Order: sequence, then C-alpha cells, then structure tokens
Amino acid sequence: MTTRGTSTSYDVVILGAGPAGYTAALYAARAAFRTRLLGGYQPGGQLTLTTEVENYPGFAHGVLGPELMEQMREQALHFGAEIVDDQVSGVEFGQQPLTVFAGEQSYTARAVIIATGASALWLGLASEERLRGHGVSSCATCDGFFFRNQAVAVVGGGDTALEEALHLSRSASKVTVIHRRDTLRASAILQARARANPKISWALEQEVIEVLGDQLVDGVRLRNTRTGLESVLPVQGLFVAIGHRPNTELFAGQLTLDLDGYIVTQQHTATSVPGVFAAGDVSDRRYRQAITAAGEGCKAALDAGAFLSGEDWSGNVSGEQHPSTAPTIRAAD
Repeated sequence: MTTRGTSTSYDVVILGAGPAGYTAALYAARAAFRTRLLGGYQPGGQLTLTTEVENYPGFAHGVLGPELMEQMREQALHFGAEIVDDQVSGVEFGQQPLTVFAGEQSYTARAVIIATGASALWLGLASEERLRGHGVSSCATCDGFFFRNQAVAVVGGGDTALEEALHLSRSASKVTVIHRRDTLRASAILQARARANPKISWALEQEVIEVLGDQLVDGVRLRNTRTGLESVLPVQGLFVAIGHRPNTELFAGQLTLDLDGYIVTQQHTATSVPGVFAAGDVSDRRYRQAITAAGEGCKAALDAGAFLSGEDWSGNVSGEQHPSTAPTIRAAD
C-alpha cells in the first residue's frame, strides 16, 4: 500500500462536509466509532451559498444556510467526531483497510462514507456569481418561495429546467424559460405541461450575457443567438437549471459510477466496494435537498456501523472494473 507522510487509522472516514457528511459524522461518533471527517475546501457544501433555509425541519422561522451548517458541525464535534477541512487528493479502495489521502496525510479505515456532493453548473458570468444567493439560485424547491408574485426566469432546456419552471409557476407571477436553441431537450410530456401553463413564457434562441442588479436581481440582459441583438428582461429572480456535476472524479475506476458520474448504490447506501458507502447528492440525482442528504448521511453511518460489526456487504455492482484491480486515483498535480 502506498503511503504519504504520516498515516492514522480510524473506524470511519467521511469525505465531505455538507448535511450528509456532518450527519454521518454525528451518527458514527455517537456510536463510539473513531470518526474522521475531511471537509475539503468548502466546508458546509452548497448550503453555505444559501441565504435563508425555510424548509429544514425544526426552524419555524427559517435559518441561514451557513448557520445551519455550523450547528451541524458543532453537534458532530460535540459527540467526538474529528473534523479537518483538508481536501482529499486520492483514494485506494482496492483492499482493506481502505486508504484516503489528503495533503501530506493518509488515513486508513475499514469504512469510508463518501458525501462529496454535487456542484451546480453555472453560466460563468461575474454578475451571476456576485448575485448568487441574492436572486440567483440553482434550486427552485429551495428558493422559489421567496419569489411569490414576482417575475422570474429559468435558464435551460432540459427536464430539470421545465420542472423548475413548473414548480415556480405555483408562486411566481410569471416564469420565463430562457434557452439558447429554438427547440427544447426536455421530454414531450414536460414540454406539453409547460406550454399549457399560462404563467410560463418562452425566450428561445436567447442566452443570458449579464445579470442586472446592485444588491438584488432586477433583470437579465439577453442576446439572440441567431441575430446577435440584445434585450433586457425584467425579473426579480434567475434560476440556473443547466445541470449538476457530481463530485466523483477521484472515484472513477474505484467505484461503479453511472453514465453521468453519480455513484451507483446497492443495499441501501453501499457502493460496489465493501466498506464504502455513499450519501447525499453524490448519489442522489433526483431530490438534492438538505433534509434528504442528512437522512442519507444517517443511513450511511448506520450501514457503515453494520459493516464494522460484521454484517456481510460483499455484493458488487456490475458494470465497472473490479475494485481489486482498480488503480489508485490521484488528483492532478
């Protein structure tokens, strides 16, 4: 086994510091397993980019995303989890004990829980980044409530974009779908539902080139992809729905991934390698909510505990290289 710097052994090592990772750390530590969580460069995950969270149970008047993540972190620490915000640079899942590399350290454990999440794909505009959390969002379920009786826009032409538009139409006064082509990629049934919805309008062959507003979004500047002509669409919210990318690059060749890079699970949260479990957006392409991620973190910790106690998790998911022959995956230097 390759080592790097000093190596420390744990019962459970958790990768990722969002709702799934922190909940897994809480449950593993409370079960008296020696637990290490590696939080990466963005401890707290995507919720640190969210202002107010109103749909997480237990907070009658909502809670700020960063505050919720800090409370989860403190709770895990209180019960004995060790947390460091180191970025994982490589893994070796070919044999027990499993090995995780972070910086100059290596960690071995019989169980690893992957909760590295997924990253929303963005347009790449400076104005979009500046107003993210202040009218720019990637989650209608999370933030649509804040735009009641206001005009909003959704960028995208696939199923996710139309699902977001239909959801927003329940509360917004008007929803404009912006897509750079003249046809949509969404399924026929979703297109039919959206086109039949009187609150939804269309800005096809248009691309967003600037998000307008000082402290809050008050419009978007569009450019026609066919003619080059520019226009301004007044809106109070912009929802970017062009997809998500699971943060699984390090695990290609080590675990079974689907065609989009999400970790394939079997037997609850178990992956194709015995002792490795997945929780949250890294394996969930459908819900992507804080509460569902936290629930999966709980399940992954319970599954890891069962594995550590001797329960058989030896079944493999077919379709990828067998873990015993998988190469070591390292981040690029």
